[in-house]
Amino acid sequence: MPKIVDPDERRRAVAEAVFRVVCRDGLEQASLRNVAAEAGLAIGSVRHYFAGHTELMVFAMREMSARLMARLTVHADRLLNPSAPLPPAERRETVVRMLAELLPLDDQRRTEVIVWLSFVAAARTRPELRAHADELYDGLLTLTTRILHGADRDGHLRADADIPTESRRLCALIDGLSLEAAFHPTRLDPSTTLTVLRTHLTTLTPFIH
Repeated sequence: MPKIVDPDERRRAVAEAVFRVVCRDGLEQASLRNVAAEAGLAIGSVRHYFAGHTELMVFAMREMSARLMARLTVHADRLLNPSAPLPPAERRETVVRMLAELLPLDDQRRTEVIVWLSFVAAARTRPELRAHADELYDGLLTLTTRILHGADRDGHLRADADIPTESRRLCALIDGLSLEAAFHPTRLDPSTTLTVLRTHLTTLTPFIH
């Protein structure tokens, strides 16, 4: 009896192969043929699930964005749950853990950061990828804005903080830390990366210890 293949599971497996090829060899090497070989599939099998290279890249970007946003949302739900407010110190540490999901602090997250930066760089000259490249940043900006509004309502945010500006500054900090830690890990190790993040949050929420 032929083995029944779950189409969604197969597409995700192919996307994982894309991630491995991009991280190891660069986005320019993520051809349908190379991705199929990485996934252990015939190229015809990949074409069965994806009409072409662009469709595969868009799916891989969406898969990566969804994976990251799902992890961010777990932490955000704890922070924004009005029926179970967190103590101030735990709130800040939860924000740290949430934002750390986007930092290359271990092998998995380092791979994710390198792959995502490769996608974003490609989107600069490939309009079909642009909206998908913006998706994660827009989601992060929305989350950080909501978190800062929550801290402001609870009286923990610095009185003169401009939330729209501080949200963008926090996103820029994450981008900068991700870039430097991913490509220059000896200059910015995980411990120092987290120290920089915690120090920045202390400037926003000086009343939480």
